[in-house]
Amino acid sequence: MLRRVLYIDLGNEDAWVEERQDLFDQWMGGTGVGIKLLMEECPEGVDPLSPKAPIIFCIGPLNGMFPVATKMVATFKSPLTGELGESYAGGRLPLAARFAGHEAIVIRGAAERPSYISINNSDVKIKDATSIWGVEAQTAGMILREHEPGIGRRSIIRIGPAGENLVRYAGVVVDTYRHLGRLGLGAVFGSKKLKAMVISGTEHVEIPDHKRYREVYNKLYQTTVQTDVMEKYHDIGTSVNINVLNWLKGLPTKNFQSSSFPEAENISGEILADKYLFRRLSCAGCPIGCIHIAQLKSAFSTHHEFEVRKVSYDYEPIYSLGSNLGVSSAEGLLQLIDACERLGLDVMSAGVVLAWATEAYERDMITPQETLGVPLQWNNVKSYMNALEYIVRPPNEFYAALAKGVDYASAKYGGADFAMALGGNEVSGYHTGPASIVGQIVGVRHSHLDNAGYSIDQKAAKKQLSPEQMVDEIINEDNSRGVFNSLVGCLFARGVYTSENIIDALGAVGIEKTKDDLDSLGKRIFDEKYRFKTREGFDLSKVRVPKRFYETVSTLGKVDPQTVDEMLRLYRKKRGWL
Repeated sequence: MLRRVLYIDLGNEDAWVEERQDLFDQWMGGTGVGIKLLMEECPEGVDPLSPKAPIIFCIGPLNGMFPVATKMVATFKSPLTGELGESYAGGRLPLAARFAGHEAIVIRGAAERPSYISINNSDVKIKDATSIWGVEAQTAGMILREHEPGIGRRSIIRIGPAGENLVRYAGVVVDTYRHLGRLGLGAVFGSKKLKAMVISGTEHVEIPDHKRYREVYNKLYQTTVQTDVMEKYHDIGTSVNINVLNWLKGLPTKNFQSSSFPEAENISGEILADKYLFRRLSCAGCPIGCIHIAQLKSAFSTHHEFEVRKVSYDYEPIYSLGSNLGVSSAEGLLQLIDACERLGLDVMSAGVVLAWATEAYERDMITPQETLGVPLQWNNVKSYMNALEYIVRPPNEFYAALAKGVDYASAKYGGADFAMALGGNEVSGYHTGPASIVGQIVGVRHSHLDNAGYSIDQKAAKKQLSPEQMVDEIINEDNSRGVFNSLVGCLFARGVYTSENIIDALGAVGIEKTKDDLDSLGKRIFDEKYRFKTREGFDLSKVRVPKRFYETVSTLGKVDPQTVDEMLRLYRKKRGWL
């Protein structure tokens, strides 16, 4: 299997391929290769929106080879946090890259005019996108489908107006229902005048031992579909957590003022499945079908004429644009998700920003003059729809501040105590206890998916864990997920891909590793990411924790600030940073 990196220079409209076997031998693929290429390509201290700031895409050795190895990672410097940016998406994207024969893609420079990249095997073109600049993300995808080859083996990723206008938490829409959503990759695309990228190909992969490969594939497939390891993801999906976390008092509500929502049932996964579910989809190469699509029917005239929109949903959008904004109807929730999809916004950051703005408005810290008469009130879906449009196309300083994230807006207008971000990234939908808070602080992306601290809290609700035990689990997850994200697998399938199964799968494609090799790789990847983070100014000792985390009851009761401080001290000590 050739390990090839495709380099694309937008400014020079040039592309070339380099074989980097040594890079993949040492760092596997995915996030491991991604962080090394970012260290190579990104100048220290560069503005994330500068032409000198690169975008790195990577797949791993299992993509397109085994079930549920369905993700691609994008690595970049985040315009939201000013340090490491990393985002994952599935859809057809990793499979298309595999078919095209590129395990990594490095994008340099900036185009002189709106452009998109077309990759078909080794044929790489930079094409004019002037006619679709300003077009909403979903519509841009429909247009490109009519003009680009590779149907069936093609992936189309694109930004909406949010990315074009450099909203710091703009995302990239992937194949209609998936996203490279977090940390502002859409704004980096926009800064490069890069509207979209289309990838397709017809190459195949050589298998060194077909018998061994079939045996391992069948074992993984059977574990995926014939056990209960992934059953919940097919049935109701992650949105099943709405009622569960509401009952556990871990569901952030009205900007974390509460940890339970009286109307949670109205926006629960069960209600959406019973009344709105239209179909389920899978990422290419996955048999589960965890992508849940709702049908949103909207009247556009008084004569019983309707538009039907198809909206994907899961737990995080329901929290951020639902309970966190006090939105109590499924229709209102789906309208807000759909608006973010069209505009190309990260739903999680958008919801947290609007929640802060609503509370600030409620406290008279923000005036109606600043909101341009938009009454930012809990459950006011119409106002939130207007606010999202203003954030993407800011008509004044207030909305321009919201477009830069909740940390920036609260620094300008006040309310930092209830500006819910950790490490500069708007927080996820869990108020479960100290492990969730610490996990997001120390995580390489400041994401709940870095180490699943929320899950550690839920374990502690069943069997008491000491702060040290929680820290040990966080460190173990930080490291092990570096390996898994180098494969690159779907995190829903971590129960399928045990260490033993990972070793077997790698061996079946000609990569022999031991458990010690994998453990060492995970730590090296984590250390390399922190090297980039600290190089770009991140200081763990200076991370701000909003006081709101300590004021609201969590799943484990009220969180003691001293517990968080002690866990952070233990974390630094165990990492050798003290």
